[in-house]
Amino acid sequence: MSESIVVLMIGISTLLGAIGLFALIWAVRTGQFDDQSKFIDAVHHDNEEDLQDAAMMQAKKKAYKEKNYKPAD
Repeated sequence: MSESIVVLMIGISTLLGAIGLFALIWAVRTGQFDDQSKFIDAVHHDNEEDLQDAAMMQAKKKAYKEKNYKPAD
């Protein structure tokens, strides 16, 4: 291989690596990986009734937060 092709390959691979690193940093900063309980909750709610119960509990939590509800100590 000639020297210019090697330099070109190193340059392109460095550019692609920098783009990948930029994309990873952007994803972490914008919260793309913040859903920590998604797969754990999916295991707990196997049937439709459990999913409906989970949705109802989530709605209750949201309603309490909107009313500034504070549980008793």
